[in-house]
Amino acid sequence: MATGRSWVDFRRKNRTVFTALIICFLFFHLCRRSTISTNIPSQHRSTLYCPQNLIAKEVLVVLRTGATEVLEKLPVHLDTTLRCIPNYAIYSDYEEDIEGSHIHDVFDELSQDLKESVPDFELYHRLKMKGRDGLSIDGTEHDGSGPSGLLDNPGWKLDKFKFLPMIDKALRHSPQAKWFVFVELDTYLMWGNLLDYLSKFDAEIPHYIGKVTEHWRAHMVEYNQYTIEQWAGDMVLGKALKDVLIPLLWAFPHFQGDPVSTLDHNITKINRQPWCYPVITYHHMPEDEIRSLWEFEQEWQRMHPRDVPLRHANVFKGYIHPYLSKERTEWDNYSVNPEFSKHALKDGEAHTSFEACRSACESNAMCLQFSYRTSMCLVSSEVRLGRRATLQCSEYSTAASKCDKTEERGLGMGEGSLDAVRSGWMVDRLAKYVSAMDQTCNDHMGWII
Repeated sequence: MATGRSWVDFRRKNRTVFTALIICFLFFHLCRRSTISTNIPSQHRSTLYCPQNLIAKEVLVVLRTGATEVLEKLPVHLDTTLRCIPNYAIYSDYEEDIEGSHIHDVFDELSQDLKESVPDFELYHRLKMKGRDGLSIDGTEHDGSGPSGLLDNPGWKLDKFKFLPMIDKALRHSPQAKWFVFVELDTYLMWGNLLDYLSKFDAEIPHYIGKVTEHWRAHMVEYNQYTIEQWAGDMVLGKALKDVLIPLLWAFPHFQGDPVSTLDHNITKINRQPWCYPVITYHHMPEDEIRSLWEFEQEWQRMHPRDVPLRHANVFKGYIHPYLSKERTEWDNYSVNPEFSKHALKDGEAHTSFEACRSACESNAMCLQFSYRTSMCLVSSEVRLGRRATLQCSEYSTAASKCDKTEERGLGMGEGSLDAVRSGWMVDRLAKYVSAMDQTCNDHMGWII
């Protein structure tokens, strides 16, 4: 901890420039749960395979959370992803201990005048006064988030104030660290790939964290007011980065805003597709998907040498493809591809039955999957795993990685009910899909630096 000296002196005496990658996506949502088993042999389940890298102890992983979600979302990480990470810190709006890990109050040093004068801190005051008993009985603090959720959510409104204090606290928590990696509790972090990626960069170059915390301390009143006026903390951080002239590297597809279950591996952004590149994070991941992906990654670590990065293609082939079948009951594979469906379903008969929906997909050479619920057929040229569900998603938000609208038709909701949503894939076409995707890769598709 650096105490009793200015930050300018601190940086002069410590020439290592503190740098970081940020993985911040701020859409909280309720996810349907999927059920996936990776079938790891029992003799390997108790063996922990952690990647070895010289920079591992130079990295501080910083988790940002809140009292409304931490009990639900933290334990799975303590049991999986955090087991291989030597240094991490957890910041929240409420100080407590959970399963041996200390949760730091990110606001304890923030201006008391700010906390007393801004209504958004009402939840924080309740937590300080009553502890967890201060959370609302009806659970409204958990409802929705972001522009597509409930902006009046007290937990969400409080979250935007955490970003800049969190960066400052992280820097003081581990002043010797060279890298600071910020994640949320619905982020899945592939530790080995992250270390390999960070090894490609020079930690002496000021990516952002040292400059941001100094600038924030010097302009705290200005940033407090700006935060009050915004709806999300990443906007506040974005302004701080812009103000100190720190550019960001768009490292897609290493870092994903989508969960593994709904990612389209053929999606193109800035002329890149995920398939050929190593994967570092997935976002909006529910507990069961974190656990099953961790088991898959552990098996990968056991079976492959450390110099072979885990790529999106490997995740698709080993984690997703085995579960794509001709039919899955009470499963929605998110065949939400409106333009393609409009073109492919011209005959008008596809909505009459599951078999008719399948036939409509089969009749179009580009169709790879479909979903059906009574009187509702959707087809897609994209491939997604999807999640267990009884309701069919008809409008999907790629920005928030969640379903914006579901179709509720009929009454049957039991296991195997013909009224529950059913999904299927064109299994015979998937092999060609994988082969075609593999052919898009070349020797230059490695790490984006």
